[in-house]
Amino acid sequence: MAMNTGDNNEAIADINVVPLVDIILVVLIIFMVTAPMFMKPTINVNLPKAASGDQTAPSKLNIALTPDGRINLNGAFVSEEEVLARATEEVGKNTEVQAIISADKEVPHGRVVGVLDIVKGAGVKKFAISIDKK
Repeated sequence: MAMNTGDNNEAIADINVVPLVDIILVVLIIFMVTAPMFMKPTINVNLPKAASGDQTAPSKLNIALTPDGRINLNGAFVSEEEVLARATEEVGKNTEVQAIISADKEVPHGRVVGVLDIVKGAGVKKFAISIDKK
């Protein structure tokens, strides 16, 4: 009488990782294709260069001043009154809101100070000025 001495209850020690790698590569390709769709639209502002500067936290008040004098608030061109209204609204939600101001290096200093005055008049206590590192 022949007996099978092999134990059929042994755990499988080999794991096939090929399907796992295939799935991860497919997910990576999906992220690479869809990532550009989620990027924020930006405007081209030639920022001044400075050697010192710190990183800033993301803000709900991102103000950009273009060389032709227009104000861009969070991706949309607005008037000074709209900046004041939006800043006042954000201060009402969060008193510690920070405004980040990006001004082209060709924008006159007086224009930047004017926008800072509008933001400070709305109650914003903290603001940052964007620069390019040297």
